Amino acid sequence: MIRLLIVDDHPVVRDGLRATFTGEPDIEVVGEAGNGRQAVDMVASHNANVVLMDLRMPELDGVRAIRRLKETAPDTRVLVLTTFDTDSDVLPAIEAGATGYLLKDATTEELLKAVRAAHQGQSVLSPSVANRLIGQVRKPQRGTLTPRELEVLRLVAAGATNREAASKLFISEASIKTHLLHIYAKLDSRDRASAVAEAYRRGLLD
Repeated sequence: MIRLLIVDDHPVVRDGLRATFTGEPDIEVVGEAGNGRQAVDMVASHNANVVLMDLRMPELDGVRAIRRLKETAPDTRVLVLTTFDTDSDVLPAIEAGATGYLLKDATTEELLKAVRAAHQGQSVLSPSVANRLIGQVRKPQRGTLTPRELEVLRLVAAGATNREAASKLFISEASIKTHLLHIYAKLDSRDRASAVAEAYRRGLLD
């Protein structure tokens, strides 16, 4: 029996997903979580072996939740289900340990098949995500950060605050924070200093 935990910050999405699995003889929805922090706690308490994980959520996002689950529940499979398929979303999730990555426009049949495959430890990727990963493999290492992320990182390396960086790039401070979170995930760093140090080590900064 596949014990499935649904993680999404929108109740209506969780309700729809639960309905999708109702009646499946080999899948039991054992719980629902509204953010990554709840998900990490519920995997253990509900003995879930597959997690259907959204990425952008409050308190703890999907990528950081996946990382924690790799430490606390390494045998649990995580299948990302999101509306986002940009490099800054896909790569950190896969690198964090996601077994698969699907978009929310997947059909019911595709979703059921993906959950069963993930339970078996098989990688499941939507076509657009697979194409992005292939494209990244073909790029040099410098291409792991987007041009905008590199701009933000250069300003941070020069000592700019979030407000100063936002002003120079004509974007909001919230956007700067989002870019930094993506940079941290891609460089496997915890803060600004370690991200800058890792970027120099990889040759991303001169």
